[in-house]
Amino acid sequence: MENVLAVLNVGDFAQAFSKMGMFPVFDLAYYIVSILYLKYEPGSVEVSRRSPVASWLCAMLYCFGSYILADILLGSSPIDYFQHNSHILLASAVWYLIFYCPLNLFYKCVAFLPVKLVLVALKEVVRTRKIAAGVHHAHHAYHHGFFIMVIVGYVKGSGVALISNFEQLLRGVWRPETNEILNMSFPTKASLYGAILFTMQEAHWLPVSKSTLILIFTLFMATSKVVMTARHSHGSPFTLIESWICHLLFGSPLAGSEEDHHHASSPATPSSPLKTKEELSEGVRKRKAKKAE
Repeated sequence: MENVLAVLNVGDFAQAFSKMGMFPVFDLAYYIVSILYLKYEPGSVEVSRRSPVASWLCAMLYCFGSYILADILLGSSPIDYFQHNSHILLASAVWYLIFYCPLNLFYKCVAFLPVKLVLVALKEVVRTRKIAAGVHHAHHAYHHGFFIMVIVGYVKGSGVALISNFEQLLRGVWRPETNEILNMSFPTKASLYGAILFTMQEAHWLPVSKSTLILIFTLFMATSKVVMTARHSHGSPFTLIESWICHLLFGSPLAGSEEDHHHASSPATPSSPLKTKEELSEGVRKRKAKKAE
């Protein structure tokens, strides 16, 4: 595989891409999309008016939750990342603009679909780097702890989702049914699969360089998320493969048969386009605002 990539001259580009700095452009996009999704959550706007401190803490968890959880797992201080003043100030500025900008101008700009698609793609660049960095960090601490590498890389890629129930408590909401382990979203699943791939690469079980793997996985994540966001879909590219594997190994019913049964039992139900959890929450918030007016 390396020979094929060498012929295509991908190696040099992948090397340059893997060394590209994330701050401030890519990190800024990550903070914008993360806090944008926070604003979609039920009750987040009300909390920002009633308790700005709680709202700010929720925003920091959305931006840095993966670092906090990974530090706890590796025995470091959970507030260790807050020593990076420039990151904290940048994320705080984004939080303020999204929640308190006059006439909601900043929110309207970043929520505009073409702009949002660019930001979503940039965020996935950061996610891939975090997964790779988490696996690499765990490899140094536990040289042969392959499961630990997977767990830390997984947490680095999806830590925000994994501690979402704790973040809900800060907003005065408790919804245990939204536990990310029970209902894994596409980014969470992809972070797990990515952590496995980077662990295999770190253990030299995968015949590809880390820079090339970063480039390939980033392209996959960015393309998938942009397409899903543009189509307002919460589906997953892994659904078909997962359904067959789960049916083979665990006896779970195939996803296709469940959907066919559902459609057969309710033929009169009109089909509607799938929407993401964030967009559904945003629709509810807008309807409540209209009623209040």
